[in-house]
Amino acid sequence: MREVSASEARDDPLDDVPTPAVTALRVVPPGPEVDLVAAERAASHFMRALGLDTTAAGLERTPGRVARAYAELFSPREFELTTFPNDEGYDELVMARRIPVRSVCEHHLLPFVGVAHVGYLPDARILGLSKLARVVEHFACRPQVQERMTVQIADWLAEHLEPKGVGVVVEADHSCMTLRGAQARGSDTVTSALRGVLRDDARSRQEFFALADRAGDR
Repeated sequence: MREVSASEARDDPLDDVPTPAVTALRVVPPGPEVDLVAAERAASHFMRALGLDTTAAGLERTPGRVARAYAELFSPREFELTTFPNDEGYDELVMARRIPVRSVCEHHLLPFVGVAHVGYLPDARILGLSKLARVVEHFACRPQVQERMTVQIADWLAEHLEPKGVGVVVEADHSCMTLRGAQARGSDTVTSALRGVLRDDARSRQEFFALADRAGDR
């Protein structure tokens, strides 16, 4: 990751026009490039090992589909974490609720899906609202456990935005628990991570959780 200038972030051709004090951190997906050919070959071997006939009409093209599906699940998009000066001195909670979460359990490589509620108390800078969803996607697009992902989102925002506080709640249904094993259909898992004022101040913490709880009433 590298920090880029405001002019790079805006791509403004008019060099003589004053630019706002914008900062943008370019966030690049981690890891090597995907080898779809090798992945398709491995998927075919895997299916045959499970007793599936990959020459059957309905399964003949399945290994390629499996390879492309998992490549998509593990490929977050590059984005820029764009921040702006908090010129108005806004000091109330900013929260994006019901951000879609789509990830894969690292223990079984089965999907888990749900929503994230992400909030922060601004300090010197505020964040482009869409970037909260981008950060969630960045950490969800890889084999994960929900607890770790929740903490990663909160810590990353605390480090790069430097707000007074950060709160993250993730609610998700895990197919590794609902479709196999316990087969606990209808259950979901809730995790949270709080940083700064949202962790240390009881009233701020209560406000954050109250707003997150209200998201489920919609």
